[in-house]
This record gives sequence, structure tokens and C-alpha cells, in this order.
Amino acid sequence: MKVKTMATSGIIAALYVAVTFLVAPFGFTNIQFRLSEMFNHLVVFNKKYIIGVVLGVFIANLLFSELGPIDLVFGVGHSIFALSITILSAKFIKGLYRRMFFNTLVFTFTMFIIAWELNIALEFPFLLTWFFLAVSEFVVMAVGIPIMGAINKRLNLSKLI
Repeated sequence: MKVKTMATSGIIAALYVAVTFLVAPFGFTNIQFRLSEMFNHLVVFNKKYIIGVVLGVFIANLLFSELGPIDLVFGVGHSIFALSITILSAKFIKGLYRRMFFNTLVFTFTMFIIAWELNIALEFPFLLTWFFLAVSEFVVMAVGIPIMGAINKRLNLSKLI
């Protein structure tokens, strides 16, 4: 791995953790407004961003989650799964905004993984939890689309890593 890729991945992970910390009380319940989730859109620009995002999820869950190891497995697993779907879809979906919208839908739908985790760990009702998680994830990811688009215009995210 190139030094530039490692450094950029470390910065992305640190940003993910820092933004998660800002909203920590609202990022680990059955209604999660984890603003750092908008960093998931980075893989639309370059698949190498998966490393920094997944590392950020791992560290944030390790530091802030009260669920312990189960959140490392489900949270990180969810991110890897959803990000991989988005990366694989890039061959078929053209246009950054279309791919970000697709990514939003992928993360919204796959929140069933986190709902399952909360059902196992805290006995939250699965369907209701999935609904609230999906709505909150959709809001954060949808708000993230124009933000990431604006950042891309300034930094050219596809060539930054």
C-alpha cells in the first residue's frame, strides 16, 4: 500500500471517529443520527476509501459503543458489506450523484444488520428498530450527498487517495 493511501486512510478514519464523537449520544441507539456515516459516500469517488471508512467505524465502535465486541462484528461487517455492494455497482451505475443515491439506498436497506444486532444484544423489536435505523440512515446519507459533492468540487476526491 502506498504511503499516500495509508495517510489518507488514517485521516479519513480520524475524521470518522471525530465526527462520531460529536454526536455520540445519538449514534449508538435504535435511532442513529451518526453524521460520520456520510463518509460512506467516499467509496463512490474511489474504492480505496473503504480502508479509512472501515477503520473509522472500527475505532468509533471500539471507543464509544456500549455494546462491546458485538458492535465491532456487526457494525464493521455492515460497513464492509454495504460499501462492497456500492463498489461493485460502480461498473453499472454511471454518474457520481446516481452512485451516491444508490449508496444511500444500500445503506438504508442494509440497516437490517444493525437492527438484528440490537435485537440480539438489547432485545429491541427487529422490524421497528430496522424502520427507525433505516429512516435515520437515509436522512444522514441523503444530506451527505450534496455535502460530499461540494467537497469533491474543492478537493477532487477521486484523485486524493
